[in-house]
Amino acid sequence: MPNFSIPLSGLNASDTALATISNNLANLNTTGYKDTTVNFQDMFYNLLGSNGSGDQLQVGSGTSVASINTNFSGGSVQSTGVDTDVAITGNGFFVVQNGSNTYYTRAGDFTQDSNGYLVTADGYQVMGYPATNGVVNTNGGLTPIQLPIGMTSPPSATTDFSIQANLSANATVGDSYNTSVTVYDSLGTAHVLNVDFTYTGLTASGSGWSYTATLPSSDIKNGVGTSTTVATGNLTFDSSGNLTSTTPVALSVASLADGSSLALNWNLTNASGQGLITQVSGASATNSISQNGNTSGTLTGFSIGSDGTITGAFTNGSQILGQVALANFANLQGLTKQGDSNFAATISSGSAVIGTPGTSSLGTLTGGSLELSNVDMSTEFSNLIIAERGFQANAKSVTTFDQIAQDTINLIR
Repeated sequence: MPNFSIPLSGLNASDTALATISNNLANLNTTGYKDTTVNFQDMFYNLLGSNGSGDQLQVGSGTSVASINTNFSGGSVQSTGVDTDVAITGNGFFVVQNGSNTYYTRAGDFTQDSNGYLVTADGYQVMGYPATNGVVNTNGGLTPIQLPIGMTSPPSATTDFSIQANLSANATVGDSYNTSVTVYDSLGTAHVLNVDFTYTGLTASGSGWSYTATLPSSDIKNGVGTSTTVATGNLTFDSSGNLTSTTPVALSVASLADGSSLALNWNLTNASGQGLITQVSGASATNSISQNGNTSGTLTGFSIGSDGTITGAFTNGSQILGQVALANFANLQGLTKQGDSNFAATISSGSAVIGTPGTSSLGTLTGGSLELSNVDMSTEFSNLIIAERGFQANAKSVTTFDQIAQDTINLIR
């Protein structure tokens, strides 16, 4: 008698294949989606006996689904220009958290919630390493990444400044030139430091200029008059107009009107030891001024680098705010799909190995981009035809078995 369970097992397996292929095609445009493939295996065999050579006579019992494997190869990376979008190239998953539950995803279409946390489309918080004063600490545990637009960057007091200028070699004794530099105290208050240069004439070793650095007296606690002198001295030049007095000038104000203080160095040379002030022919002029302080600033945007470093753009400059973490597993096929483009770790997958992008076996990131689905439509259509033919063949077996059963019943009529 025919065994209907054999073609029925083929129908069930083919149905699973068709459902899997359909799911792949449905997720053709799902960010970070990974293609899956159904693999069949034959089932146990019934022993009918053996032939004269002692070979066993076996009849199979049909087929079943052996595995449904996920293709974790990378999808194409598409630029979006959105700061919160991130694509992974290579191995790894973003670590996201929903309450006490931790999941892993390749979908980097993140947004920010009302509190500035970086979140997935379903509101799961993206995890990473925090930064303190621009320094990332990767030794601590992962924390939700928070980037609230409008957050304040603390001020930084000026400790060094420099003036690149020329003092005219055509000056006569008593001629003067003035320039100024804006410096900042520890509270972020700006102060205009004026520097007056006066030509003092020729000496036995060459020519010289005196300088006087002043601050508005209103900037200084109990200041008297219009301006207060904070430093004086002399600059000397050789016959080629090169600065010969290159020792940095220390300036300090113990008590400013806002309650802070200033302590800074006026660097007269560059990193190579060359003088920044010259005395050559032409008008006295300032070419450039630099200083290392700034006032407080607010966050206006951010970018994510290839190593996951998040650099915030503030109105007063830039600062590192944190670093996105990635996770990898010993057995990717052991991960379970949770929907919403999320995976969960299992005993089979092993524990997550977490680190920074670009280290160990982890891939790198591309900010302002998304990883597309790795489903190949032409391959899926081919698989769809094969699965459909398998379903049709097993359906034909069922109808054939049905006819045989009907013929057997008719034998007793």
